[in-house]
Amino acid sequence: MATLYEALKQVKTEEDVKDAYIKALGLKAHTKGLIDIQTDEVWFEAKHTGKHSTYAQFTQLLHYVQVAINNGEKLPAFLAVIDTEKAAIMKTADVVPFLAKKTVKWGKSASQYTQDALEAISAHIGTYFVSFRIATHEKEFIETLKAAIKSGDIIRIQITPANLKQVYDKWVAMIGREIKDAKEEDYALLFYADVMNDGKVETYHGLPARLAWISNAPAFILNGVVFELGNKEGYRRFWAIYHRPPEAEHRDYLLERRDSLIPLDERMFKGAYYTPLSVVDKAYDKLSELLGANWQKEYLVWDMCCGVGNLEVKHSNHRRIFMSTLDEPDLRMMQTTKTCAAAVRFQYDYLNDDLAEDGSIDYTLTNKVPHALRQAIADGKKILALINPPYAESTNADNTMGDGGGDSKKEVASTMMGKSMAGYGYAARELYIQFLVRIAREMPNATVACFSKMKHINAPNFAPFRERWNGKYLGGFVVHSKAFEGLAGNFPIGFLLWKLEPQIKPVPRFVEIATDVIDKNARPIGTKTFYALPSSRLLGEWIKRVSPNDEDALPLGHAFWPAKGTKDVRGKKWADDAIGGMICKGSDLQNAPDSTAFLSSPYCSAGGLYVTRQNIDQAGVVFAVRRVMPKRWVHDRDQFLAPLGPLPQEFIDDCLVWALFDIRNYSASANGLQWNGRSWNLVNHFVPYTEDQVGASERFESDFMSQHLATKALSPAAQSLLEEGRKLWSAYFEHIDPHTVRAEWHLERPDVGWYQVRNVLKIRNASGDYAPISFDAFEKAHDSLGEKIRPDVYAHGFLMRSD
Repeated sequence: MATLYEALKQVKTEEDVKDAYIKALGLKAHTKGLIDIQTDEVWFEAKHTGKHSTYAQFTQLLHYVQVAINNGEKLPAFLAVIDTEKAAIMKTADVVPFLAKKTVKWGKSASQYTQDALEAISAHIGTYFVSFRIATHEKEFIETLKAAIKSGDIIRIQITPANLKQVYDKWVAMIGREIKDAKEEDYALLFYADVMNDGKVETYHGLPARLAWISNAPAFILNGVVFELGNKEGYRRFWAIYHRPPEAEHRDYLLERRDSLIPLDERMFKGAYYTPLSVVDKAYDKLSELLGANWQKEYLVWDMCCGVGNLEVKHSNHRRIFMSTLDEPDLRMMQTTKTCAAAVRFQYDYLNDDLAEDGSIDYTLTNKVPHALRQAIADGKKILALINPPYAESTNADNTMGDGGGDSKKEVASTMMGKSMAGYGYAARELYIQFLVRIAREMPNATVACFSKMKHINAPNFAPFRERWNGKYLGGFVVHSKAFEGLAGNFPIGFLLWKLEPQIKPVPRFVEIATDVIDKNARPIGTKTFYALPSSRLLGEWIKRVSPNDEDALPLGHAFWPAKGTKDVRGKKWADDAIGGMICKGSDLQNAPDSTAFLSSPYCSAGGLYVTRQNIDQAGVVFAVRRVMPKRWVHDRDQFLAPLGPLPQEFIDDCLVWALFDIRNYSASANGLQWNGRSWNLVNHFVPYTEDQVGASERFESDFMSQHLATKALSPAAQSLLEEGRKLWSAYFEHIDPHTVRAEWHLERPDVGWYQVRNVLKIRNASGDYAPISFDAFEKAHDSLGEKIRPDVYAHGFLMRSD
């Protein structure tokens, strides 16, 4: 169903505007006339464009109200003005006393208002109406007007945990960007100062920022600096829509959720992801299970990235807790909400403070670490590092780490810890790994309980970390990433416990770990085993790879899209007996399905390989295995492995046929593609049919695939898919498409690829100019063959069963 905003973009007349609002508001008993829309409760003035000011529109509408007052007629409870861009509502009672004075010099008609009338009306109504931009506040407008009709009053919208982020984004747009010289990273603090105030009195003392009034205008004070507003209309409009302060029951929680308002890049670097209390409960249950019921008495706790203290609020004795955070405002928030008041809280940059150039730790460099904590570390007391650290890596944050290399953004400074991690390779890019490595250096006898991604457990690039990690796995669980608001994707977040040992007491390297599994609502749903296997076992090492020869090739990024540039481009040469290229990046279930494809020429970037007449069957197996398995969050980091032994020919053939009809078979043909100052033709070697089988009117340049399949004794499921695919290919050759379609999809040659066939058929279906072609039987056959293949993926060892 189209939204009001979408409907208003299509209107052509004022009547269309009225109808759009009538439908969106669900107005039943209404009339149209001099008053554009009239109900018992509301009178509306409508305009076809957004160029008229709200004040001018109300001036016109109030002309009719004045006439009604003069004639002793019944008035509605509310007045509203509407157009294609904005709407506003006002209580009639707020303007009747003013109109009763009969001092306004009206024009001859409502539309012919005088300048005197406009000025007089504008001066009176400015503080009474509530205005809305439909593009951003459509929902609020509709809810406010409906609630007003029902209750007889304009009810401002409450700020709650459910709408916090939405309200904040609108506050930034309407108020934050009008605060002169304010930095974007300070918006959240200024927002809380504004929200936690009723306009006169603040509800919290000690917040980092404060709301003030200067010359009867709102202003903000942060770090002793006064910030004034530029345009103040947005401030008036915002607080005409929303109610402040929030209800008392929500206030502490809203302050704790500052993490959700921090920009994404900053959140990833600082680890500002709120740990839900239901997940904290499960963590404390696991700690009691593994460390004993008295762990809160026996262990000192240090959370080096505590944020606003959610991991510690469940602790029974806050006097045994040390809490440090990168952000000073976090400490102010905890102080304001009295979170863990008995704990020792201090600002500390764990990845930079007290770290010398060689990575050694010297507390005298900053003198920030409390003496009691230093002494506990020196005395070897039982310390639990309980953390939910940042999830950023150098591809998101500019960390010059170890020897990992890689390009990265410039906003985030490099860390001292990262610089000291030579030998860790790619793993040194991950900030949470830096936390773990410093903890091991600093407190080699500590116990670590850490929320993190699971890369360090089984990702191939993290093998150097695993080789150096001297900790005994005690146990843990994984939880759906969706439990943590703001984390994109579907993957497991582990809560894993380790007992560290000094390097002089080597701990056997783990090869697998078993975990409990809980869903995003913290309910137990099973168990899961993660395996740390050598890279030699990976599926990518199984396929036979060939070297390039001296023949020039066209490097492709997609079906018939050549590489965008010429610098650092791969795939510029062919290989002996090559028929195309294959994208084959990554080895885990998260990345592999979307990083797998067939091409009619070599791939232009890293992660590609040549498909040849000799390895086509292997390529088909690799393609199908990587693509056929459904994505499930708990299996996100499972690695695709080489098969355990020789594969049955039927399985190999099933995989090849399934792959040829998958949506990521980007094989195609084309003439005249331009790249690097040359014109190139694409020959498609992946057509699985002869010309006669599909009714082609011209010869295919290559018959490799049809001849290759002819040598195979295909299973009934593979034969069924091949037949359904033939019907679609034949349907393609029944018509010649318009020039625009032929040009866009490069239909210059008869040896079109599956990518072209399926997309062109869907274009024909959408046009309505051709008899519709159903894909239902084909999709059923493709799904059926996939269902046949999936159990064998586990049976042949491509994935290890782990639950």
